[in-house]
Amino acid sequence: MDILSRPLVLVHGLWNTPRLFSRLLATLNQPDHLVLAPYLPHQLGRKSIRYLAKELDSQINEKFGFSLPIDILGFSMGGLISRVWLQEMGGFKRTRRFFSIGSPHQGTLTAQIAPAFIFAGIAEMKLGSLLIESLNKNPLDLSNIDCRSYFTFWDLMVFPGNRAVLPYGTCVSVPVLTHKDLIKHSRSLSLISKDLLLTRNDELKLL
Repeated sequence: MDILSRPLVLVHGLWNTPRLFSRLLATLNQPDHLVLAPYLPHQLGRKSIRYLAKELDSQINEKFGFSLPIDILGFSMGGLISRVWLQEMGGFKRTRRFFSIGSPHQGTLTAQIAPAFIFAGIAEMKLGSLLIESLNKNPLDLSNIDCRSYFTFWDLMVFPGNRAVLPYGTCVSVPVLTHKDLIKHSRSLSLISKDLLLTRNDELKLL
């Protein structure tokens, strides 16, 4: 069995729970002490992304301490939660790789109709939101992390699909049809699990 180079944190998205990652975890087949998939209470999009990032920080520190190097993977809104943790809460100092799966790093048209006074978290995913502008204005903390963005052009949740791309790192267009396929389809799982299980020597060859 291939073993992860570092502990892995999996951050679910809106209207999801950690069960979202069941197929990925079955494919990876890792011991429990190497994986954290915390539940984050989105409250149907009413909680802000920064609030959820604080919840994420607390759970990472509780399981892995305050300095152990990790990798982090975020799906959909989970990618933005991860970015807030990385860029605004110092998470970049201990993170080696960031895997973003279908996350609206440039905003998504799908969120445009959400009223901010009710759905704060959804509204933060709008095109040109203050949160997204803040993250993209100062992305240098990501420059020393191995960042990888996975997206599909057919995504209707992050629309258009190519807005799910980080300002740094590798970009992978996955040949699947839906947003959820990015984390559940066998094609996606094959690509993602292969990247997650790269050995340290393999990582160095890619630098």
